[in-house]
Amino acid sequence: MKITILPSKAYGKTTAPPSKSMAHRLLVCAGCAEGTSRIQNIDLSEDILATLRCLKAMGAEWSLESGTAAGMEGGLEAGTETGTASGAETGTVIMKGIDPGKFREDAFLDCGECGSTLRFMIPLCLMGGQTDTLTGSRTLLGRPLTVYEKICEEQGFVFQKSEGRIQVSGHLAAGEYEIPGNISSQFISGLLFALPLLHGDSRIRLLPPVESRPYILMTMQAQEMFGVTSKWEDDCTIWIRGGQNYRARNVRTEGDYSNAAFLEALNLTGGNVTVEGLCEESLQGDKVYRQYFDRIREGYAGIDLSDCPDLGPVLMAAAALRHGALFSGTRRLRIKESDRGAAMRQELAKIGVPVEISENEIRVASGVRPPQELLDGHNDHRIVMALAVLLTETGGTICGAQAVGKSFPDFWKKLAELGVELKLEKE
Repeated sequence: MKITILPSKAYGKTTAPPSKSMAHRLLVCAGCAEGTSRIQNIDLSEDILATLRCLKAMGAEWSLESGTAAGMEGGLEAGTETGTASGAETGTVIMKGIDPGKFREDAFLDCGECGSTLRFMIPLCLMGGQTDTLTGSRTLLGRPLTVYEKICEEQGFVFQKSEGRIQVSGHLAAGEYEIPGNISSQFISGLLFALPLLHGDSRIRLLPPVESRPYILMTMQAQEMFGVTSKWEDDCTIWIRGGQNYRARNVRTEGDYSNAAFLEALNLTGGNVTVEGLCEESLQGDKVYRQYFDRIREGYAGIDLSDCPDLGPVLMAAAALRHGALFSGTRRLRIKESDRGAAMRQELAKIGVPVEISENEIRVASGVRPPQELLDGHNDHRIVMALAVLLTETGGTICGAQAVGKSFPDFWKKLAELGVELKLEKE
């Protein structure tokens, strides 16, 4: 799908979409809780559907209340989906969970393109000794899983990667786990979901530096909402009491700072957009985008992305629109849905902005001009949305516009409601 955007100024109020990161965590907790939970304010993006699909494959049951997946061909039935998400409304997920010790044997889990889903599910698949198969896109299965591979090797588990799938089997044991702190926090969260359910206490020791700490805190917050607790013994050690159980709860997903950033970035091109529905006390690390936007407005900025790598594309777009920036802590941008540093360098070059990339830094210049060729979304939702912000200044066309369905299915609808002139067409 291609989207053509004309130079436009966005005005008005809009509501932040539900936090995808928190929704994943709440759904996993509900899926592991015996009884029925209600999770309000769920947006059925492709990533959230992947988590729901995997929980269903493991034996949990879910249905959607007071909302439908707009733009999904064929509609939506309880616990299933058909078609491609090109837009969605929010609703309440009713989740009937299951004791992780009673997960369905030999489950087949389709994780789509979602790294959170894959890394959250693997430790849960190691709860009962059954052999489970996890599948996903080629890009997803190419992302690092070394933490889990090492654990499986040390504990004598099956961890077998083959073309298009991973098979795992084993009985995860309580105990000491040592993990590099500068890798994806999704590995740490995955262990946090499973370890409290085991007999015996556990510790996760993080080797400094610890990056993406806010995502770890969000996992612990979601668990507390479902009656499971762990605590920091020091800055690098988490103690987890064993023998706990998730309890069914009624909860609401907070607004998403990660995707709200793309809406407020429209103010950098002369717009006047107010994003409502965000919790000021949120633990989301990406809430720093407002501070970073202010710094970019003031002049050439130095910004560390270690705790907020998902902001990389939109902050690079903001820097190109204003005074440029030097971003540090960028190493992990290479292993997202695309190599985000390289993708933004390629696309920013088309609008006249040079980008320099080194091992853990990215330098972005400023001074945009209208592109003379199509921009490529690189099948990455955050690249597409960052480019959309830029094109409200210059005008132009992006191919692969459907990628927004991964996290923000109604992004184009919201832009149109704010007065951005755009046209969607099939490629």
